Amino acid sequence: MSLSYDKRGLSGKKLYIAAAAWIVLVIVGSLCTWYGFGPGSREVQPTVAHTPSTEMAAVVMATATPLPPTPTPDDPQPIVEAEPVEETFGYGIAINGVGGGDIDYWTGQVYSLGLGWIKQQVQWGIFESNPGQMDWSGYDAVVESANSKGLKVMLSVVDAPNWTRSYIDDNPEGAPPDDLALTADFLGRLVDRYQGRVHAIEVWNEQNLDREWDTAEGVNAEQYVKMLQLSYQAIKSRDPNIIVISGALSPVGATATDPANPNRYIYMDDFEYFDRMIEAGMLNYCDCVGAHHNGINLPPNVAWDEGYDNPDAQFRGPFDNPDHSWSFKSTLWGYHERIQAAGSDTPLCVTEFGWATAEGFDSYPPGFEFALDNTLEDQARWNVEAFHLMREWGFVRLAFLWNLNYSQLGWGPEDPNAPYGLIDMQGAPRPAFHAIQEMEKPQP
Repeated sequence: MSLSYDKRGLSGKKLYIAAAAWIVLVIVGSLCTWYGFGPGSREVQPTVAHTPSTEMAAVVMATATPLPPTPTPDDPQPIVEAEPVEETFGYGIAINGVGGGDIDYWTGQVYSLGLGWIKQQVQWGIFESNPGQMDWSGYDAVVESANSKGLKVMLSVVDAPNWTRSYIDDNPEGAPPDDLALTADFLGRLVDRYQGRVHAIEVWNEQNLDREWDTAEGVNAEQYVKMLQLSYQAIKSRDPNIIVISGALSPVGATATDPANPNRYIYMDDFEYFDRMIEAGMLNYCDCVGAHHNGINLPPNVAWDEGYDNPDAQFRGPFDNPDHSWSFKSTLWGYHERIQAAGSDTPLCVTEFGWATAEGFDSYPPGFEFALDNTLEDQARWNVEAFHLMREWGFVRLAFLWNLNYSQLGWGPEDPNAPYGLIDMQGAPRPAFHAIQEMEKPQP
């Protein structure tokens, strides 16, 4: 559901082609675009390498433990039983904490909102340019700052380094490594570094799009589940208390193959992909099933098929081409019902949700006309209502609002992240900030 942005950037040609393709697909009645419906979850990272402080390095060395061997399907590592914990609904928000300014200020803002969790994306491919040379410094600062304020940390890991993969096309995008065990190895190193200070890990992001799974074979649910299995074993063998979240899918209401290769899927309907993940055993290798939805221009309590219409809407997709993928409610319930049908009670972790509004901006991201339909008041009301609904539904364990401060990336109002932010382009709180701050946050 999110666009792919990192410090390598999208080429202008690629961006214009993507926008044109999106418009054509809407005109002909397609229900999605090849890049999904939502905000950019790829964070812009600093180009200057940071050196961890002496104090941080000492802490890491003092707490380091020997690395268990990397698991393989034929030699899985033993999983230690987790300590029993009380199940509660977790309120969280995504932050741009690496290269996004004063991290203590931003974690302080999360604390002032009364939220207990932060989500930080970890761009493996950007920060480990050579094997074993991972720059952890920005992530060290995020984890340290969050822990100092009593905030729990969820890290969402994406994008293998180029040195791990052989298929790199003219405009390389996110992809897994050729050897899926390398992902497990990286996650093992991550857990060892932040032992006891990271509380959940999401394994990949929107892997039903080739923007995130750009391999020669295209998107592949069965291959993803193999990677999830290895990752789950690596994480749980080191820290059984970490919540392992499967990669959230992009809600897209169609499936498409590469015109040059009909056997290569470039995106897949999320319900179809979800069913294939379950069939491949996904529910055996996660504590929580990841989910995304950005609401488009429908309220959070509206199902796709109940005839809701906004005659004044500039973006007509949900009204002229109804499908589950437009609806926050229908998408999350669709996942839950599929999990139940598989005989499981595994909860959802909604790792991105929220409503975009361009009100107060002098422009908007190309292809995001729905941001013109939503007012600042809509954004505030619907974000709060969605939190309440997810808690009431009872099958959502964690929910992370998208986003706190992505408007501060410096890309201006046409950045697809910016209209979702609780902070405006000048750094001031939008009405949604105060609404979340004042929202009742009951715990069971």
